[in-house]
Amino acid sequence: MKQVFSKHYWGDKDISLLVGQILRIGVILASSILILGGIFYLIVHGQDTVPNYRDFVGEGNSNTTITGIITGAFNRNIPQVIQLGVLLLICTPIVRVIGSLFGFVIEKDRLYIIITLIVLTVIIGSILSGIKG
Repeated sequence: MKQVFSKHYWGDKDISLLVGQILRIGVILASSILILGGIFYLIVHGQDTVPNYRDFVGEGNSNTTITGIITGAFNRNIPQVIQLGVLLLICTPIVRVIGSLFGFVIEKDRLYIIITLIVLTVIIGSILSGIKG
Protein backbone atom coordinates (compact mmCIF):
# COMPACT_ATOMS: atom_id res chain seq x y z
CA MET A 1 0.00 0.00 0.00
CA LYS A 2 1.32 3.41 -0.96
CA GLN A 3 1.60 6.15 1.63
CA VAL A 4 -0.55 9.16 0.87
CA PHE A 5 2.18 11.69 1.71
CA SER A 6 4.92 10.17 -0.40
CA LYS A 7 6.49 11.10 -3.70
CA HIS A 8 5.39 7.76 -5.16
CA TYR A 9 1.72 8.48 -4.43
CA TRP A 10 1.68 12.05 -5.78
CA GLY A 11 3.30 12.69 -9.14
CA ASP A 12 4.02 16.10 -10.67
CA LYS A 13 0.90 15.81 -12.81
CA ASP A 14 -1.24 14.92 -9.78
CA ILE A 15 -0.05 17.97 -7.87
CA SER A 16 -0.66 20.21 -10.90
CA LEU A 17 -4.17 18.81 -11.22
CA LEU A 18 -4.79 19.37 -7.49
CA VAL A 19 -3.64 23.00 -7.69
CA GLY A 20 -5.78 23.51 -10.81
CA GLN A 21 -8.81 22.03 -9.05
CA ILE A 22 -8.23 24.31 -6.05
CA LEU A 23 -8.27 27.37 -8.30
CA ARG A 24 -11.25 26.19 -10.31
CA ILE A 25 -13.38 25.30 -7.27
CA GLY A 26 -12.43 28.49 -5.43
CA VAL A 27 -13.30 30.78 -8.33
CA ILE A 28 -16.55 28.96 -9.14
CA LEU A 29 -17.65 28.97 -5.48
CA ALA A 30 -16.77 32.63 -4.95
CA SER A 31 -18.40 33.69 -8.23
CA SER A 32 -21.56 31.75 -7.43
CA ILE A 33 -21.86 33.38 -4.02
CA LEU A 34 -21.21 36.82 -5.53
CA ILE A 35 -23.79 36.35 -8.29
CA LEU A 36 -26.45 35.04 -5.90
CA GLY A 37 -25.72 37.84 -3.44
CA GLY A 38 -25.93 40.40 -6.25
CA ILE A 39 -29.24 39.00 -7.49
CA PHE A 40 -30.74 39.01 -3.99
CA TYR A 41 -29.42 42.53 -3.42
CA LEU A 42 -31.12 43.76 -6.60
CA ILE A 43 -34.35 41.97 -5.68
CA VAL A 44 -34.45 43.59 -2.24
CA HIS A 45 -32.85 46.99 -2.95
CA GLY A 46 -33.37 47.45 -6.69
CA GLN A 47 -36.11 50.05 -6.31
CA ASP A 48 -34.42 52.06 -3.52
CA THR A 49 -33.66 55.71 -4.12
CA VAL A 50 -30.10 56.68 -5.00
CA PRO A 51 -28.15 57.52 -1.82
CA ASN A 52 -26.46 60.88 -1.28
CA TYR A 53 -22.83 60.43 -2.34
CA ARG A 54 -21.72 63.93 -1.34
CA ASP A 55 -20.78 62.84 2.16
CA PHE A 56 -18.67 59.74 2.69
CA VAL A 57 -20.08 57.32 5.24
CA GLY A 58 -17.72 54.46 6.11
CA GLU A 59 -18.77 50.87 6.58
CA GLY A 60 -19.17 49.33 10.01
CA ASN A 61 -17.45 46.23 11.35
CA SER A 62 -20.06 43.98 9.77
CA ASN A 63 -18.59 44.64 6.30
CA THR A 64 -14.94 45.24 7.16
CA THR A 65 -13.94 42.44 9.54
CA ILE A 66 -13.73 38.74 8.81
CA THR A 67 -15.88 37.80 11.81
CA GLY A 68 -18.46 40.44 10.88
CA ILE A 69 -18.63 39.16 7.31
CA ILE A 70 -18.97 35.50 8.31
CA THR A 71 -21.51 36.22 11.06
CA GLY A 72 -23.56 38.42 8.74
CA ALA A 73 -23.45 35.88 5.92
CA PHE A 74 -24.72 33.12 8.20
CA ASN A 75 -27.49 35.47 9.33
CA ARG A 76 -28.37 35.94 5.63
CA ASN A 77 -27.51 39.63 5.47
CA ILE A 78 -27.12 40.29 1.77
CA PRO A 79 -24.17 42.74 1.87
CA GLN A 80 -22.20 40.30 4.02
CA VAL A 81 -23.00 37.44 1.63
CA ILE A 82 -21.47 39.52 -1.17
CA GLN A 83 -18.46 40.29 1.04
CA LEU A 84 -18.11 36.56 1.78
CA GLY A 85 -17.83 35.93 -1.97
CA VAL A 86 -15.10 38.55 -2.21
CA LEU A 87 -13.35 37.03 0.82
CA LEU A 88 -13.44 33.57 -0.79
CA LEU A 89 -12.05 35.04 -4.00
CA ILE A 90 -9.17 36.53 -2.02
CA CYS A 91 -8.56 33.24 -0.17
CA THR A 92 -8.38 31.16 -3.36
CA PRO A 93 -4.80 32.09 -4.37
CA ILE A 94 -3.66 31.64 -0.77
CA VAL A 95 -5.03 28.09 -0.73
CA ARG A 96 -3.35 27.55 -4.10
CA VAL A 97 0.02 28.58 -2.68
CA ILE A 98 -0.55 26.23 0.27
CA GLY A 99 -1.35 23.44 -2.20
CA SER A 100 1.87 24.18 -4.08
CA LEU A 101 3.76 24.12 -0.78
CA PHE A 102 2.21 20.72 -0.07
CA GLY A 103 3.52 19.46 -3.43
CA PHE A 104 7.02 20.86 -2.91
CA VAL A 105 7.22 19.29 0.55
CA ILE A 106 6.30 15.91 -0.91
CA GLU A 107 8.91 16.34 -3.64
CA LYS A 108 11.43 17.51 -1.00
CA ASP A 109 12.40 20.47 -3.18
CA ARG A 110 13.96 22.77 -0.58
CA LEU A 111 14.49 25.78 -2.84
CA TYR A 112 10.85 25.91 -3.91
CA ILE A 113 9.69 25.23 -0.35
CA ILE A 114 11.61 28.32 0.81
CA ILE A 115 10.38 30.45 -2.10
CA THR A 116 6.77 29.35 -1.52
CA LEU A 117 7.03 30.06 2.21
CA ILE A 118 8.33 33.56 1.42
CA VAL A 119 5.44 34.15 -1.00
CA LEU A 120 2.93 32.85 1.55
CA THR A 121 4.43 35.06 4.27
CA VAL A 122 4.24 38.15 2.05
CA ILE A 123 0.63 37.44 1.06
CA ILE A 124 -0.56 36.79 4.62
CA GLY A 125 1.44 39.73 5.98
CA SER A 126 -0.10 42.04 3.38
CA ILE A 127 -3.59 40.91 4.20
CA LEU A 128 -3.16 41.05 7.97
CA SER A 129 -1.58 44.51 7.86
CA GLY A 130 -4.76 45.87 6.27
CA ILE A 131 -7.32 44.26 8.57
CA LYS A 132 -9.36 46.80 10.46
CA GLY A 133 -10.26 45.05 13.68
